[in-house]
Amino acid sequence: MSQPTLTHHPWHRVMSPRRADEEHRAATPLELFFDLCFVVAVALAAGELHHALSEGHLAHALPWYLLMFFGVWWAWMNFTWFASAYDTDDGPYRLTTLVQIAGALVFAAGIKPAFEGGDLRVVVLGYVIMRLAMGTQWLRVARSDPERRACALRYAGGIAAAQVLWILRLWTPESWTAITIGALIIAELAVPVWAERAASTTWHPQHITERYGLFTIIVLGESILAASTAVQSAVSIGKGDLGLVSLAAAGLATVFAMWWLYFDQPVHHLLRSLPRAIFWGYGHYVIFAAAAAVGAGLQVAVDHKTGHSALGGVATGYAIAAPVAIYLLGLWALHVWPNAASRGRAVVVGYPVAAALVLLTPFSPAPIHLAALVLTALVAASAITTHPRQPANA
Repeated sequence: MSQPTLTHHPWHRVMSPRRADEEHRAATPLELFFDLCFVVAVALAAGELHHALSEGHLAHALPWYLLMFFGVWWAWMNFTWFASAYDTDDGPYRLTTLVQIAGALVFAAGIKPAFEGGDLRVVVLGYVIMRLAMGTQWLRVARSDPERRACALRYAGGIAAAQVLWILRLWTPESWTAITIGALIIAELAVPVWAERAASTTWHPQHITERYGLFTIIVLGESILAASTAVQSAVSIGKGDLGLVSLAAAGLATVFAMWWLYFDQPVHHLLRSLPRAIFWGYGHYVIFAAAAAVGAGLQVAVDHKTGHSALGGVATGYAIAAPVAIYLLGLWALHVWPNAASRGRAVVVGYPVAAALVLLTPFSPAPIHLAALVLTALVAASAITTHPRQPANA
């Protein structure tokens, strides 16, 4: 019997679930475009953190950075898991995804007012656009996938309710800011847990880990940009500042090691159940936020070296050491400890030890260089002691 002929990109398809064991499941061009646009908001949040740190305003800037990063990451994560199960790539799906991208750009435009004066109006507008577009996708699922209709309606209803509350929060007293935002973040995090209890969606473990890996690469790219800024500053001085060049080299070595450690072993087999997958997916907030903050820290180090920072040497060292240590502990909790049997004792113990050593580097004359040395040693230990990796399709 001949198979029906379909055009490559029909305008409308039934939003049926994709198989969780689908072979050769890979990121699509739309997903890559989505990541590229979302990283604009990541870069702006990291940039505001950099400026605030250089001015000595850590206590003010850190909560806003964590909140702005949460908004970007949560919208990105929800789309990523949805697309893993329901990427139809038809006209409505593409248009709705582009609306989410537009919302991310609106969100990005509001990051600076949020940092400077606590004005969340533009940020909330962009966030609501992103999230309501996501809710629209779930309503399509409710119509097309009867088996998971209850799950889809829970997603759509939970998202819509949370957005109403985010809008209403704009009129609450300023003294309630921390409490109301904290409660809304908890509500947002609870929606997938509540919805998936009705019927689990068919997310693809290898696709999910690939998507997270790609976003990690993009976020680490912000740190590469910071290292290039150091070289640019050295060149602009005239004869070149060897200290800045050395700083750039140490920064590159740090970022290269962070990349190596993240992709050291395949991890899709760790996503065996929904609770583990949720812990792994949610836990990446720490890894992503820390990776982006390393770039901000490198920029602060350049400012300190060129005399444009209010921070002292120890504080400047911690601008890099703290996020690097948090990144290592995040990888240890999500990738290394759950996979301890194939890692070797030296590596399992090595991650927290390396994090502790990195936190001591700001008290040395060359904190960034020593941090790079610690990470390089951890990479070497992992390469020597880790068991041979399993085939990708194991």
